[in-house]
Amino acid sequence: MSAEKEAESGRQPLTGAWLRGFLHGRKLLFPAVFILLAIFFTSYRLWVSSYASSIPRTARSEAIIVYIPPESGFSAIKKILIDNNIINDDIRFRLLARRMGIIGKLQAGEYNFSPGLNNRAIIEKIAKGEFYYRPLTIPEGYNLTQIASLLENSFGYKSDNFLNQVNNPQYIKSVGLDVTSLEGYLFPDTYFITRGQKLTEIISMMVGRFHDIVAEISEQEKPFPSASSPIKTLHEMVILASIVEKETALPQERPLIASVFLNRLKKHMKLQADPTVIYGIPDFNGNITRKDLLTPSPYNTYTQTGLPAGPIANPGKASLLAVLHPADTDYLYFVAKNDGSHYFSNNLQEHNRAVMRFQKQRSTPATESALEKKQ
Repeated sequence: MSAEKEAESGRQPLTGAWLRGFLHGRKLLFPAVFILLAIFFTSYRLWVSSYASSIPRTARSEAIIVYIPPESGFSAIKKILIDNNIINDDIRFRLLARRMGIIGKLQAGEYNFSPGLNNRAIIEKIAKGEFYYRPLTIPEGYNLTQIASLLENSFGYKSDNFLNQVNNPQYIKSVGLDVTSLEGYLFPDTYFITRGQKLTEIISMMVGRFHDIVAEISEQEKPFPSASSPIKTLHEMVILASIVEKETALPQERPLIASVFLNRLKKHMKLQADPTVIYGIPDFNGNITRKDLLTPSPYNTYTQTGLPAGPIANPGKASLLAVLHPADTDYLYFVAKNDGSHYFSNNLQEHNRAVMRFQKQRSTPATESALEKKQ
């Protein structure tokens, strides 16, 4: 046998042994690597799971309300939560969110976090958009400007943005109304809104509530309007109801006030309602003067006959009902008494006596009577 063949035959057994040894070693290595990986992933899952079920160790002992602005990314949200002592600064917060598959699904908004929530519950709350809702109470008789101020002072909405929206013809049409302004159609009630909610959603809730109330009370009036009433349209009903709302705060007086104005409309008399004049005065200073009463405007019911140009406030249910179901009277006049109630009369002479009796302290006594005599 040649040296070359001997060498070749000598290497063959060595190569085979090495290969068998390598393969045997890999057979042992694969299970070892698998076991190590299994231990690693099990430990990782336990590490993250323990974090998920644990309650953050923060200094707070009370619920905290936190606002997450729109367009906030995950890192920004985490920082907000850390800065407000909602969670601890821990890498597992991101790992848990990633494991839950919601790292990109956290929603901006306002949240109320109680101190007993664990880390998983905190993440789930933000992912589900479980927003914190605050009560917004619109008092009866508030006008659009007052509602705008309330939204700005309590919820941070810009007054101008609100006023532009409630006077936007396209938006008004979208909520089912054919009017020039939503004055009178934002029903006074308590609503629950969350910070960052769209103004259009809030306004739509108020208009929707108005539609619900009108549908409810209209069923009590068949047909609406009644043939004998000078009020022939929904818009006219809202206008008169808004005047009734501003004239008295006493529920029992609303049907009486409504009867006075309806009687005047039937007789084609001027309504002579101070609140309508005030509504038409820009930057009213709280003191109505004789000059104000004599200055013509679309809302001055001392200088024009009939209803003013539009509602002067947002009336409540009682005032709307008072217009649909006024008291059966022949009253044409009323004057405020010292206790806040009113004295009603059906003739000018009696009314003049009541004015002198109850309004002696006024700076412009018997103003209405003097204007009435000029008719």
